[in-house]
Amino acid sequence: MATIDRQATTLALAHALSAAERGLAVIPLSRTKLPALRSPHRAGSEPAGPRCHGECGRFGHGVYDASTDPVRIRELFAAAPWATGYGIACGLPPYRLIGVDLDTKTGTDASVALRELALRHLFGIPETVVVLTPSGGRHLWLTGPRDVVVPNSAGRLAPGIDIRGAGGYLVGPGSRTDHGVYATAPDTARLAPAACPSSLLRLLLPPRHDSRPHRPTPGDHGRGLVHFVLSAHEGQRNTRLFWAACRAYENGLGPALADPLTEAARTTGLPEHEARATIASAARMTGHRP
Repeated sequence: MATIDRQATTLALAHALSAAERGLAVIPLSRTKLPALRSPHRAGSEPAGPRCHGECGRFGHGVYDASTDPVRIRELFAAAPWATGYGIACGLPPYRLIGVDLDTKTGTDASVALRELALRHLFGIPETVVVLTPSGGRHLWLTGPRDVVVPNSAGRLAPGIDIRGAGGYLVGPGSRTDHGVYATAPDTARLAPAACPSSLLRLLLPPRHDSRPHRPTPGDHGRGLVHFVLSAHEGQRNTRLFWAACRAYENGLGPALADPLTEAARTTGLPEHEARATIASAARMTGHRP
């Protein structure tokens, strides 16, 4: 039987109720980060049938138990006195949370991978709520559109980047686990979850099966130029940047791509002042004002 840490449970309940006041639906979690209440439909206990998502009225349906009702939340925690944390359901109104989980246990820097994705696909990483995990990872909280369902995924975008979408949950700040406590990054505690950039949102959705041929867009061309700079090796960084900047200005994308190309060049090791000077030279060469 699970050991009961009443102080941890009391703190978890307090944090969960505070989150619910902000419109976030919550469930109690155990120290293992799993839902604290076991399913009432465990294998062999009932006849096989359609999967229950709480229609039976009992607790133990994981994220489908999530609620913003303080009375129900207290009942959930009373039924799980061993809970030391709480989960926040993703995909539900009003925020329709999308969690970007940047892990550190894969041997790669998921934060760097996300920045490279941002450069290649021309989106910015907005200022938003960031939750620090005990293992050194980070959870970015983003919001999704009303009519879009973002699925859960693990490592599909890049190694170490997991997505928590509809049917998933994020471990809430203040939760205590076997490995430590989750906490909001101090400089983001005042923020509301930011809207997910449209280019990132497209990456999170399953690919469409469309028989029509894809027609290149200016965005495709811009991403190609940024990727061309990102793949430069030492000795060719300036040359590639100059070529890409010339093509950008020739295609009317120069002003829009100046910052992404600069950041891409910095990622390869080129100093920012040198990168901007190269882009300015490309602008002049193609008859544009830098």
